[in-house]
Amino acid sequence: MNVTVFGLGFVGLTTALGFAHLGYKVYGADVDDARKKILRGGKLPFLEPHMDEILTAHLDKNFFVTDDVKAAVADSEIIFYCVGTPYGTDGSADLSYLFAAVDTTIDAVANEKFRVLVTKSTIPPSTTAEKIIPYVQKKCGEKNFAVANNPEFLREGHCWEDFIGADRIVIGTDDERARKILTELYAPMNVPIKCVTPSTGEFIKYLSNTLLATLISYSNEMSQIADTIGGIDVAEAFKILHMDKRWGNCSMTSYVYPGCGYGGYCLPKDTNALLAQSRVKGFEPPILKNVIATNDARPATIARRIVEGLDASAVVGILGLSFKPLSDDVRDTPAARIIREIFAAGYKNVVAYDPAANDEFAKHYPDLPIKIFDAAEKVYDAADVMAIVTAWDEFKKIPALGNKKIIDCRYMLRMRQ
Repeated sequence: MNVTVFGLGFVGLTTALGFAHLGYKVYGADVDDARKKILRGGKLPFLEPHMDEILTAHLDKNFFVTDDVKAAVADSEIIFYCVGTPYGTDGSADLSYLFAAVDTTIDAVANEKFRVLVTKSTIPPSTTAEKIIPYVQKKCGEKNFAVANNPEFLREGHCWEDFIGADRIVIGTDDERARKILTELYAPMNVPIKCVTPSTGEFIKYLSNTLLATLISYSNEMSQIADTIGGIDVAEAFKILHMDKRWGNCSMTSYVYPGCGYGGYCLPKDTNALLAQSRVKGFEPPILKNVIATNDARPATIARRIVEGLDASAVVGILGLSFKPLSDDVRDTPAARIIREIFAAGYKNVVAYDPAANDEFAKHYPDLPIKIFDAAEKVYDAADVMAIVTAWDEFKKIPALGNKKIIDCRYMLRMRQ
């Protein structure tokens, strides 16, 4: 079987290289010419551990970055869509990129070969059944296409290990031919494959991400309660919470721990999209609504903590700009929202550093007039107060630099010992 993957971001490139690693011939397509040029040069367009060596191993052997989408689709039995589904001002998912990729696929087909169109992008429950399948059927009938969804469960910074060491594969389709082909595609991975209805497949991804978002917001709310009451060692309290045997080895301690709020691409997008979809269907979910509200309020709370007692001329140092360590992703990063709140409070002198995301932050947030340094020590020297906003390991050394005030927004200096 040959595979075409639309979209070569974190999910798409991991998917494409993963299938190439399994021995399939894979074509990768993307609308971003600059990204394709970087990939053809054997480099990653973003930070992701281990993926550079995988790219080198498979590039132009059984993974091909292509501009000839028509030829790629003609040579493939399975088409994966890993394009963006951003959320709008009302929280609903924007499906325009997805439908554009479907259009490109259908327009490229010139033979009668049966193909499976697989959405790996995160889409709200009922989208496949109510929108994608009718759309495909209207454009080309039912003869040569089947539609499925195949949600991803990748963590940025761990994409490759999460693909290769997947704990489950979810296939959402009502078409027996598609189910058989996709089961065969994933069979070499030797992990449990769960075949469900399309809406169940979509819902499972949101179920996963909204749980993580809820745990993060719960932890942040608890830490705010503790700060309000006073006399509570937040880091120690959560360390002891994690000792509860009911948590087992489920590795949820990264989420049940206070910080600056969830960010990145998936959790903000998916929690808002599920809320919007639920509202469309007639139910206003109070817990999910307040999870989002708690997260939206977190940057202002953190900013007040950082600037408390400071003169307006003080220099504020921000350590960490990516939304999480081991990633250069700054989409919806808490750092940007916190910096905005600091400016709104009247503090105009902000300096910052991130081990991986300096350039990405400057590119994505040109409206934030901050000075970005290339080392944490330079931030320390320039700032009157420092705030650890992303839990990079190298920031554990900051207290050793001197006696300046450090606001540990990630509670990391005592926690992970």
